[in-house]
Amino acid sequence: MPHDTPLIATIVAGLGLAFVFGALAQRFRFPPLVGYLLAGVAVGPFTPGFVADQALATELAELGIILLMFGVGLHFSLKDLMSVRAIAVPGAIVQIAAATLMGMALGWAMGWPIGAGLVFGLALSVASTVVLLRAMQERRLMDTERGRIAVGWLIVEDLAMVLALVLIPAFASLSNGNGEALMSDPLAARFGLGLPGVLLLTFVKIGVFMALMLVVGRRLIPWILHYIAHTGSRELFRLAVLAIALGVAFGSTKLFGVSLALGAFFAGMMLGESPLSQRAAQESLPLRDAFAVLFFVSA
Repeated sequence: MPHDTPLIATIVAGLGLAFVFGALAQRFRFPPLVGYLLAGVAVGPFTPGFVADQALATELAELGIILLMFGVGLHFSLKDLMSVRAIAVPGAIVQIAAATLMGMALGWAMGWPIGAGLVFGLALSVASTVVLLRAMQERRLMDTERGRIAVGWLIVEDLAMVLALVLIPAFASLSNGNGEALMSDPLAARFGLGLPGVLLLTFVKIGVFMALMLVVGRRLIPWILHYIAHTGSRELFRLAVLAIALGVAFGSTKLFGVSLALGAFFAGMMLGESPLSQRAAQESLPLRDAFAVLFFVSA
């Protein structure tokens, strides 16, 4: 039996230290989140002792993001999303633009190239979805008007970052005088699309993904869960919930270039319209909390 088990070691160290530091933080009246972050420092490469596998920790953190965003989607309907669009959409756009410009100005003051300042500004403009949602859940703000606005705001930010991640390499390729970065998308490479074509393709992919989720996923996902619920197997029901959350998130990233978080959120939102949404939330809660902790440890 092999003894080199980096995955098990990473999970054990992450959860074990998160428990210890989280309990200490709670004892000194700090949020457990502070302890989780300190646990991440303890297993990081800049402190002595055990160093967790960074690649594995990142993938485990992605699982935490998927399950957390899926859980948020279960409690957030399409009606809620549309009700805050008048505030969330313009507010997020203005905030992203303002923060990006300030980041570019700071980069220019430090002598950075325009491209570096742009990337720095975009990084500053985006809030951590997982951290903010976890903080709102602890304060029971998810079902309030402020909570709905915050979630809608974060969704707009995620969509904006999808476009940014497409445009940054495209602009970099133009500034370098080559088109290699434009060919990162297989369809763009096949048809030789330029920058406008890549941008249009990205909009089309996002539109197709949303249309599929609203038309097909809205009916198919609840139907699958209802069918499994009638089998009477709690284990199979729990497995179906996890398979839907992970499968939709992974598929949305691979097929449509949408972030894992956004794909999982839409999967949860489509399932949230089903009477079984509350049961699905309860069944996925233990794994959701455990992997969310691993996200903070790896941060």
